[in-house]
Amino acid sequence: MNKIPNRQAICETLMSYAKEDKHIIALCSDSRGSASMTPFFNEFPEQSVEVGIAEQNLVSISAGMAHCGEKPYCFSPACFLSTRSYEQAKVDVAYSNTNVKLIGISGGISYGELGMSHHSAQDIAAMSAIPNMRVYLPSDRFQTVKLIESLLKDEKPAYVRVGRNPVEDIYSEDNCPFEMDRATVIGELDGKNDVAIVACGEMVRPAAEAAAILKEKGIKAVVLDMYCVKPLDKGAVVKAARSAELVITVEEHAPYGGLGSAVAVEVAANCPKKVITMALPDDHVITGKSGAVFDYYGLNAEGIAKKAVENLG
Repeated sequence: MNKIPNRQAICETLMSYAKEDKHIIALCSDSRGSASMTPFFNEFPEQSVEVGIAEQNLVSISAGMAHCGEKPYCFSPACFLSTRSYEQAKVDVAYSNTNVKLIGISGGISYGELGMSHHSAQDIAAMSAIPNMRVYLPSDRFQTVKLIESLLKDEKPAYVRVGRNPVEDIYSEDNCPFEMDRATVIGELDGKNDVAIVACGEMVRPAAEAAAILKEKGIKAVVLDMYCVKPLDKGAVVKAARSAELVITVEEHAPYGGLGSAVAVEVAANCPKKVITMALPDDHVITGKSGAVFDYYGLNAEGIAKKAVENLG
């Protein structure tokens, strides 16, 4: 079982590049432990900034450093980074298309037992609504490494949301297909499918497992790992929808303004099909460990497979 969370993969990737690139700067809002960034701070103290519990300052300082030629990666819990710092992300970072990478840690319901104040079920919608802001939710540690390596090569803003806990591997170090801003296909996209499942972040693993359950029932499913929620891989969405009778989206987010909304718009405009959105409810989410919360709302392999069977035919 994998014990490396995606946040740790980010730290290790940045550390490997920071040895040669002294412009890589890590900034935290009293969250270096939660972000798994303590090793970076210890090894690169001159490339580390602790802002304290001041998320708005965190983003503004990052923007200022970027304007001075640095490459800031700022870490804060997604629930605070996407709300308390929203104006700074909009004005200081995105408006001037500034090279700041916002890393929302413990996203979704990772802080499940701490309740709604620590849940970030609106961040995809909020960040996606900002012009120039890209939104990424990598699905496992290997894809996370590929994404961070790609982001290190560009100078545009981005919001990256990762969870708190380790997630089971989907890919491997030797086999992790990745193309920037293109969905990764799990299954057969060419030919006919019964259902197309579009998922992002931690929901990709249960989506892939649901496809395996459906296969045993004689139902063919293709899964799109849509780590790039914005810019959405519209071509892959349309191709998958055209290949299938039913489209299901799965996300750790509120039912409005997230992956499901984006996919539904593209499908409706290009190849009208039935689209079922599986997401957290439009309500305060129950408290509990994230796995138990996912099970409660049917955001697991069995729940996804059941939803597909119920809506086919």
